[in-house]
Amino acid sequence: MMTSAEIRKQFLDFFASKKHQIVPSAPIVVKNDPTLLFTNAGMNQFKDYFLGNRKPEFTRIADTQKCLRVSGKHNDLEEVGVDTYHHTMFEMLGNWSFGDYFKKEAIAWSWELLTEVYKLDKDRLYITVFAGDEKEGIPRDEEAAGEWAKLMPEDRILPFGKKDNFWEMGDTGPCGPCTEIHVDCRTEEERKQVDGKTLVNQDHPQVIEIWNNVFIQFNRLKDGTLEQLPAKHVDTGMGFERLVRVLQQKQSNYDTDVFSGTIAAIEKISGRQYPQNDSREAVAFRVLSDHIRAIAFTIADGQLPANNGAGYVIRRILRRAVRYYYTYLNYKQPLLYQLIPVLAAQFGHVFPELGQQQDFVTRVVKEEEDAFLKTLDKGLKRIDDIIGASGNQIGGKAAFELFDTFGFPIDLTRLIASERNLTVDEAGFDAEMQQQKNRSRAAGTVDTEDWVVLTDSGFSEFIGYDSAEAKSRVVKYRKVKAKGKEAYQLVLEATPFYAESGGQAGDTGTLDFGGEIIPVIDTKKENNLTIHFTEQLPTGINTGVIARIDTAKRQSTAIHHTATHLLHAALRKVLGTHVAQKGSLVNDGQLRFDFSHFAKLSAEDIRSVETMVNEKIRENIPVFIREMNKDEAVAMGAMALFGEKYGDTVRVVIIDPGYSIELCGGTHVGATGELGAFRIRHESAVAAGVRRIEAVSGGAAEALFNEQAEQLGAIRELLKAPKELVKAVENLVSEQADLKKRIESLEAKQLNIIRNELIGKTESVHGASFLGAIVDIGSADALKKLCFELKNELTNYFVVLAANIEGKAQVAILIDETLSNSKNLEAPKLIREHVAGLIKGGGGGQKTLATAGGQDAGNLPQVIEKLRSLL
Repeated sequence: MMTSAEIRKQFLDFFASKKHQIVPSAPIVVKNDPTLLFTNAGMNQFKDYFLGNRKPEFTRIADTQKCLRVSGKHNDLEEVGVDTYHHTMFEMLGNWSFGDYFKKEAIAWSWELLTEVYKLDKDRLYITVFAGDEKEGIPRDEEAAGEWAKLMPEDRILPFGKKDNFWEMGDTGPCGPCTEIHVDCRTEEERKQVDGKTLVNQDHPQVIEIWNNVFIQFNRLKDGTLEQLPAKHVDTGMGFERLVRVLQQKQSNYDTDVFSGTIAAIEKISGRQYPQNDSREAVAFRVLSDHIRAIAFTIADGQLPANNGAGYVIRRILRRAVRYYYTYLNYKQPLLYQLIPVLAAQFGHVFPELGQQQDFVTRVVKEEEDAFLKTLDKGLKRIDDIIGASGNQIGGKAAFELFDTFGFPIDLTRLIASERNLTVDEAGFDAEMQQQKNRSRAAGTVDTEDWVVLTDSGFSEFIGYDSAEAKSRVVKYRKVKAKGKEAYQLVLEATPFYAESGGQAGDTGTLDFGGEIIPVIDTKKENNLTIHFTEQLPTGINTGVIARIDTAKRQSTAIHHTATHLLHAALRKVLGTHVAQKGSLVNDGQLRFDFSHFAKLSAEDIRSVETMVNEKIRENIPVFIREMNKDEAVAMGAMALFGEKYGDTVRVVIIDPGYSIELCGGTHVGATGELGAFRIRHESAVAAGVRRIEAVSGGAAEALFNEQAEQLGAIRELLKAPKELVKAVENLVSEQADLKKRIESLEAKQLNIIRNELIGKTESVHGASFLGAIVDIGSADALKKLCFELKNELTNYFVVLAANIEGKAQVAILIDETLSNSKNLEAPKLIREHVAGLIKGGGGGQKTLATAGGQDAGNLPQVIEKLRSLL
């Protein structure tokens, strides 16, 4: 039996023999394409070729591509683990033709590989072809059907409609008819009972699609119409995990050696055996072995878990996995991070980036697990309470509480609800989310019109490394509407404008149309095109244009980009070679650099880094920039960024070969002396295992030095300490500490007096000792302390204390635990439902003690009366 590694190698070797260039997988995280968060199909990295924005270096390519489908149109998350063949991350084996061969060769080669190389039984294979679409005026794909008829009986060639056999990656963009290859994995006895062709495309777990040959010949426009592409392409995708399952003759993807090593590790860690059934315990094993691949490889490709965007997708996947092992494997401590070494070893030969960052990825995953485990148990108990009180649906407010308080993504709440035959009010959840953010979804919607093409040149040449201006012409433009405002995007045939990329901000400047000056407010990259953003169009857009960048801004930005390289090298020398860039922002005002490190930098570390960078600035080292072969660059020690896709020819920035060599497409100064000086403004943590440095150089550093000198001068004047400034501040701190102690002593006496007065004001309300009062007190902490003082003096109590502190409302609710249990009274819930609205604020706390603050102190009497009447 072939191993999965051998199966993958045979695929690549086969297409290499057909004169295909074998290329590495693109990162799983997509950059410079606003339509995608993740690579969700093998064709994503070749989109520019299909659109005609870029000329391919090779017309025949083959690869294996890491893909992720958990968001947007292509979303398999709900099925993962429940069935045995859907995955979050998967490998897509693909062969590509860019204006070279078409249907005849693609079909013949796919048949040859499957039946002659992999030796699949021809009688178990079925083919689907596009049946046509009368509404869109697209005819049946007779060419594909005819090619298949040369290889197999026509009754095994099945026509299907647009849903199954017309491939589109989104609402707009390249598309075309496809032909799929399905395999029947049932037993001979089952095949005799039911004809396999009746089960094709019927979601049968044993009659599955393994290869899709897409023939890209159209471009879908925004109005829904199709236009012929200038060249026809072949885009094929074969699910690696399914192929291995078929060739290894397994009934489940999870029984193959793609997953068996991970499942064995889970068995060892959890002390449980993987059951060969569809129990929830079995689903948990499958979920964990699947999800850890998506989590690990996405982090290795540069995307950290976060609370928004692509990072939140990864956090959702991780938390879904944690809940499965916590509930169904009864494992109550971090588990996923223990699987990283297994994956790194298994995929090292094909995806080495995980092994290269194994320690970093492991620590990030463990910290994420630790964080969620702290709230998971309470959240699950809260779900039980919600379900007990809600009947057959979890309401929108409750779902939002689970998200906001306990960190439950909505799809995790949906999953738990479905396990208990309940539904979730997702519309209500969305409304709560929208209210919290205080913004409308529509306000952030960007409406982009189709491109208006002015010339047949589809390329946009960047000449900005050598020139600050260029005589050019507009290739195409389009109108964009966002947040109620109109703007325009222009593509030039040649441009000096650097598009936002690699952390460097895009250039600004002007477009001169024969004296009509149009400001360029930003420049971004989209699918390898440089997009110039303007707020208006010229009257003569078809005339030539002179494009000029803001050279002063470019120079300041270049200074900060070169400073980033010096900083990166210094951090590796001071902290260690584990430091790797995890993100950056470079503009004319500052640099921001995120890097892998697991401890706060000490003052000594920061001084050492600053000193080293400034030494390199004073040495006035020439900054050499060379283009060379990628392998040559790596051999000379050039640092590449994880998660970036590099071509065979790369741009290398060298600042002293013994100090800093990096692959970089950004703009830089000619020598380090142009930076003048370097200063770190701030160092902080931004994510698990990731630190951030904010720094300035050049004119921005000089401005910082001047600002700090002015502040010190002002402090000297205020303290009347022209020389002994530190001593004067020490004296001030000491005096403040003494005053604080005296205030605390007086406050304690005041609280004692107020406490004694309040005890006499308790009243019996429905069997409880109710105390409600507005007190004259100086701080929210004092209000809380007063509650603790009263707790020792009262029994069966319900206490509501309020205070107007400098015009702001403060409220504290204290409930006896016995009373809380018997009356089902929870202080945080009372705050949310009865107090927050009245004082225009919010708060929370423990079941028996919660506090709130708000803007409106005028309704404090109503707060007390409201809670008294509730009791």
